[in-house]
Amino acid sequence: MGVISDKLKEIGIELPLPGAPAAIYIPAVTVNNLVYTSGNDCRIDGKLMYEGKLGKDLTIEQGQQAARQTMINLLGVLQAHLGDLDRVEKVVKLLAFVNSAEGFTDQPYVINGASELLISLFGEAGKHARSAIGTSDLPFNTPVEIEMIVQIKA
Repeated sequence: MGVISDKLKEIGIELPLPGAPAAIYIPAVTVNNLVYTSGNDCRIDGKLMYEGKLGKDLTIEQGQQAARQTMINLLGVLQAHLGDLDRVEKVVKLLAFVNSAEGFTDQPYVINGASELLISLFGEAGKHARSAIGTSDLPFNTPVEIEMIVQIKA
């Protein structure tokens, strides 16, 4: 087992196998030394852990939990794509969307749930550029959708 796999085990996270895409796309693609993932949501065993809008249906804390679960799912995609998360050299960027009620402006705090997990697993290599964007709707009424770009070791 690798270093990242050991850290996941220590904190009680078992990475899920990626589900089948909901439309016409692939979960991840490598170009040179960068892996780009498709957007993921907060499903556990195929069911969204939460549904709805932040600031109306869900609290910031619930949004953070959804963002953390979304990142767990993204790590599952990377694990399946790369075979070993120790191949990740650097988390480069997160693009995050938050299903937001009118007037909700705390999207960055919601997405901290994903960012904190990356930093706890990868340390300095987990620190990343990020956008946290509020949107009026997301597919399947998920509260959060995140995609990521990682640099892999040569």
